[in-house]
Amino acid sequence: MFKRASLMFLYTETPLHAGSGTSLGVVDLPIQREKYTDFPVIQASGIKGAVREWFEFKFTDNSSRRKIELAFGPDKIGSEESGFAAAATFTDARILLFPVRSLKGIFAYCTSPTVLERFRRDAQIAGVALDWTVPTPSGDQTVLGVESGSDVAAGDQVLLEEYAFGFRGDDKVTAIANWLSQHAVPAGSEYAFWKSKITKSLLVLPDNAFRDFVKLSTEVQARIKIDNDKRTVVKGGLFYEEALLPDSLLYSVVLAHDPVKDDRAELADAAAVLTFLRGIDGQRLQLGGDATIGRGIVSVRFYSKQEKQSEQQKEGQGNG
Repeated sequence: MFKRASLMFLYTETPLHAGSGTSLGVVDLPIQREKYTDFPVIQASGIKGAVREWFEFKFTDNSSRRKIELAFGPDKIGSEESGFAAAATFTDARILLFPVRSLKGIFAYCTSPTVLERFRRDAQIAGVALDWTVPTPSGDQTVLGVESGSDVAAGDQVLLEEYAFGFRGDDKVTAIANWLSQHAVPAGSEYAFWKSKITKSLLVLPDNAFRDFVKLSTEVQARIKIDNDKRTVVKGGLFYEEALLPDSLLYSVVLAHDPVKDDRAELADAAAVLTFLRGIDGQRLQLGGDATIGRGIVSVRFYSKQEKQSEQQKEGQGNG
């Protein structure tokens, strides 16, 4: 059983193709999706491999390599005696915010009650207490946005793609937007604009509308295979590939166990494992396929309790 846990947020900076293999549908190479919701997802095995690769590239000394082995498991298992379980576990990365083209404000960060309620449940696993509640739109034709200052609403309406929705401001959405801006969006100075945009562009859609957008508004590119000798397109070499859009926000729950090996000189317990994994906080990863054409660059952020406590202390000092 895990002893420590945290939330790890993944913000896509380029299209991300976490493929699920070939398909007989219109899209030849679709992305990974949850079976029962059709929401985009990045399977845990892909995340664990990419995170491990980042650590192996970053740290090459013997001490760090031992930590990597204890945290992620042995790279090769030569015999039954030499194998052991990893001390780190990653859950599938679930969608939290999905960008949808808006007539006003370029695009809106969209989510839904089901997505937010599930995030609340997962945050509980990680020991993160959320100080906001989930609002529910009234009907399938109304979306909820921030209470004031929305940059995607025109009066009482919002136009997403070619679909018009009624708009209503809600202070619960404002609270969610502020929390995400402070704790989920990457903290670097290059993200100042995006942190601000979430506080103006967040929309809570009806569940059915959100499911349709994440299913039908992803990026689908036509690609071809070239015959190197003839310099022409190979017959039957046209294929369509799907990708998750840039400016999507996903999250994974990272769980840490005590290392199972007796030799724990480098990583003593679950707390040390989680501290080691936090080394990737604020860094960039490459996830999924098509790395050579710039796909799959994501920025990583771990939820920080210390940051939350620091903010509360400042508020307390201000009140005093």
